[in-house]
Amino acid sequence: MANKDVIAMKEAKVNELADSIKNSKLVLLVDYRGITVADDTKLRKDLREANGQIKVIKNNIIKRALDANKESGLDDVLEGPTAIVSSTEEYLQPLKAVYKFTKDHENYKIKGGIIEGEIKSVEEILTLAKLPSREELLAKLAGSLLGTISKLAVALDQVKTKKEAEGDIPKAEVTAEVKAD
Repeated sequence: MANKDVIAMKEAKVNELADSIKNSKLVLLVDYRGITVADDTKLRKDLREANGQIKVIKNNIIKRALDANKESGLDDVLEGPTAIVSSTEEYLQPLKAVYKFTKDHENYKIKGGIIEGEIKSVEEILTLAKLPSREELLAKLAGSLLGTISKLAVALDQVKTKKEAEGDIPKAEVTAEVKAD
């Protein structure tokens, strides 16, 4: 029979993990087979920079922690070696870091996860990971606005040139109005 101290220690680990899962915006379960120490170190560094972390925990402890949070929808993915990637601050940047890593390492796979309290399938997680970052979206918006403003300026200049050519507005008046502004 198991020692009471060992049982108490395992219960403490389960409770700690359950609290961590409850407070995280991102919880990913990943299969980390075939990963080298150098690759693991790089992934951990990338995750730290993205405000995330990764821990290798026994499936039984993960299952009990998920059950404690009534998140039993991920029980079927708890086979083989499993690591937990989590972040309490945001979900997109750590998710993108893991997704980028999975593209370079064929054995490293996302099994499932919880994003902002909702269980997500692998397909949903990958769809979110492929979305452009906030900075990319803002750059695209700025580019499209700048293009529209440039087109408007060209159109107004052509109208002014056409009016001058037709004699509706004398050139001296147009130049004086522009200098006055």
